[in-house]
Amino acid sequence: MKLNKLDRKTGELRIQIETVGDMWHLEKILSVGDTVEASTFRTVKLGTKEEKKPVFIAINVENVEFSKSINRLRIRGKIIRGNPEEFVQLGRYHTIDVEPRDKITVFKEWKDYQLKRLKEAEKESKRPLIRIILLDEEHALTAVVRGYGIEYGPEIENHARKRDEKFEEKTLQYLGELMALIEKHEEKTIMAGPGFTKDNLKKFIERRKPELLKRIVFESCSYAERSGINELMSNGVLERIIGEDRLEKETKLINEFIKQLNKNDELVAYGLEAVKKAAKQYAVEHLLVLDEFLRTSKETDELVDFVDKNKGRITIFSEESDPGFKLKGFGKIAAFLKFKVS
Repeated sequence: MKLNKLDRKTGELRIQIETVGDMWHLEKILSVGDTVEASTFRTVKLGTKEEKKPVFIAINVENVEFSKSINRLRIRGKIIRGNPEEFVQLGRYHTIDVEPRDKITVFKEWKDYQLKRLKEAEKESKRPLIRIILLDEEHALTAVVRGYGIEYGPEIENHARKRDEKFEEKTLQYLGELMALIEKHEEKTIMAGPGFTKDNLKKFIERRKPELLKRIVFESCSYAERSGINELMSNGVLERIIGEDRLEKETKLINEFIKQLNKNDELVAYGLEAVKKAAKQYAVEHLLVLDEFLRTSKETDELVDFVDKNKGRITIFSEESDPGFKLKGFGKIAAFLKFKVS
């Protein structure tokens, strides 16, 4: 994501989309009533035929939807201005489809926490993509770390069984499939799992494609399952490789919140009413809030804005991440407190 200078008087901010994660961030920032301008195509009737014509239009936002399956952000609303005039019908609905490399302009009343989030997204888009492969002697789980959470990929099965006369042949086939997957993608790969399978894969790659080892980091974890990825996050693996990652930060925070809650020392709060009560007493030190709750609840938005203006720290959790799922169980919002509230 690239951000041009913000005009605070008009609320104008020009944005260039660079990654899939950028579109996810924008979905969480855009609200009903905002204005979005972009170059797009509109179907117009010319005689008896319909043709798509390039236009530049502005719409009053009514609906925003990010689709991971097609890597596209769809922004729908009524047209309020545009050109060429002959192809633009004011008051009609139009959907602006946003993809990587597109440019849009957003007009809205920006809040500080929203701008901070976009600036974090700008830094995030420059970080290298990380692929994770968790493997054992039976299968391998693949995943990619994105800003909004873990995107799980295909599982690779090892069909070798110890009593099978083709055990060695099938084992080599399994290791070969994993090596081919690494070779296919340019990003750095974290290879982890229990037992010796990852060590056998390392030796396999050393013999056949040793240059691939430059972009593989070998780690250990207890299980070749999704819980193994949470274990890597908790252990700070991403921080050691590329600096602190958003998802890793969320994992650490929710684990620390649960730990603090179990102490029963009343220095945490959760649920909207309890957190509001703490905020009114200026006791909130660090606020944790689910992105979708923030986007759809005006009361939550006002609370986050209040905490932000009173110098409280804010971390917005992705609804699609495992830490976000845990936060959802605590009422979608929680806080670390400076002191006990009455």
